[in-house]
Amino acid sequence: MTVWIVNPFDNLPLEGYRPQRYWLMARGFASAGHKVVYWTSDFSHATKRKRALVRQQDDGFAVRLVPSMPYPANVCLRRLVSHWLLARRWARLAEKESEMPDVVIASTPPLGLCSAALRFAKRHGALFVADIMDAWPETFERIAPRWMLSPMRRIAQRIYTQADAVSAVASRYIDLAKSYGATAPVKLSYHGIDIGDVSSSIKFGFEKGSDNSTLQLRLKTPTLRLVYIGSFGASYDLETAITAVKQMPNVALDIAGSGPKETTLRQMADGCERIRFRGYLADAEMKALLRNCDAGLVPMFPDSCVGVPYKLADYAAAGLRIVECLGGETQSLVENFHAGAHYEPRNVASLVAALAQPTDANWNPSALAATFDARRIFKDYVDWIERLVEDASRHCRQ
Repeated sequence: MTVWIVNPFDNLPLEGYRPQRYWLMARGFASAGHKVVYWTSDFSHATKRKRALVRQQDDGFAVRLVPSMPYPANVCLRRLVSHWLLARRWARLAEKESEMPDVVIASTPPLGLCSAALRFAKRHGALFVADIMDAWPETFERIAPRWMLSPMRRIAQRIYTQADAVSAVASRYIDLAKSYGATAPVKLSYHGIDIGDVSSSIKFGFEKGSDNSTLQLRLKTPTLRLVYIGSFGASYDLETAITAVKQMPNVALDIAGSGPKETTLRQMADGCERIRFRGYLADAEMKALLRNCDAGLVPMFPDSCVGVPYKLADYAAAGLRIVECLGGETQSLVENFHAGAHYEPRNVASLVAALAQPTDANWNPSALAATFDARRIFKDYVDWIERLVEDASRHCRQ
């Protein structure tokens, strides 16, 4: 069968970055013998730069770049306009393809492009799958009144109720789709990554200083290297991490990524040589950094509407302990696999206490990492889609 995958946000390995969800999904379908077209934007959401594929990586599928209007920040009016134009341009290009798809899998967000893919699939008789990466418009409720989000909510409801199937990277998104009225088959499918060899992290813990102070703690091991990889946006409580590390002389923090709060965060960390900003890293650089760290930080606010972020999978694959304040499904995974500790956001003492917890004797780095093994995840995903197509075909023959 012919499968189209539509997502404008993921990084591309053609640019030196690790393959992310939709590239790995496309690879999974191609490996199963299906013809795959991966549609994405010619503008990188991560680096905010135009991309041009001067070569194709031979993973068995085609890549189509849709011309997109650049935008300077994740939260801005220009981004909304860019998404609107992207949906229109994709729809025009899709109609020009010589071979129509049997299946269209489109990510949400962005809602406009996903909605355009839904209309296209219905028009051409293709099975349509909405794959939920984030909760839109719910994630914007922190910065905008609910009434302003009504148009987006109507689009989301149309997508979830008209989709032939719904998949999601977290259980909370499955529940979200059902709350909108989705009745189609659903599937939980975590972010998949190339696992490779999982290394063992050092055991770490703190003991109280001579003054018995909560914050004056010293490591039983020489230095604890924390790492954070991701965005520097409003959803991330990096301020608490920086404040805590500045107070703990035997803890270092590497921060990789970029975002609107970068200037403020650099000013907060100024003068502390143990806090290092690494910039936006290519795949090889990121893996090298993770290999040299001991614990990964997931400093996301619970109201960010994120269920299970990419960074949890990255840390797990590198064999790192996890220290998180996101709660919810992420906290449950960490606790179920004895992989780290939870702390309260905006609470320095809570973060220090989480770092002070000794390694759980039942912790096995490989166990949590296996949960995000792309080979297993997307083989299972492909099997699911194949069954849906077969069921739909059988229904048509009856």
